[in-house]
Amino acid sequence: MSANSRLTIAAHALAWISLYQRQGHEVATSEQIATSANTNPVVIRRLLGELRRAGLVESRRGMGAGWSLARELDSMTLLDVYEAVESGPLFAMHRATPDQGCVVGYGIQPAMQGIYEGIEETLRRELASVTMEDVLRDVLAAPR
Repeated sequence: MSANSRLTIAAHALAWISLYQRQGHEVATSEQIATSANTNPVVIRRLLGELRRAGLVESRRGMGAGWSLARELDSMTLLDVYEAVESGPLFAMHRATPDQGCVVGYGIQPAMQGIYEGIEETLRRELASVTMEDVLRDVLAAPR
């Protein structure tokens, strides 16, 4: 799974769990969610574990094991989901420090850092303005 698909798959899982619960089911299994997302259940379990640590889902073990929402979708923003499953900045700097004796090597990181911070701020603002309820509403309104 590519890093940039983690938010999409996590949002998919949350919307699926919500819709499943609204149909009268208590918990959803990672296998059910994985079938809908067309991915491996292990991928779903890892993402759901991260969402659980962020307080967005709960898990039940043993008989009737599965996942349920810990909060209503209208109290969950895409920023909450993003922060739960994405680690680190959106864009990264060089792994090793560039040659500080070179004009470009010296100036590239400060120049790019300011640009990246602006992009990250815009992204966070946009994600914070959309709830998971908005996402599910749009999912259900999509033409078939």
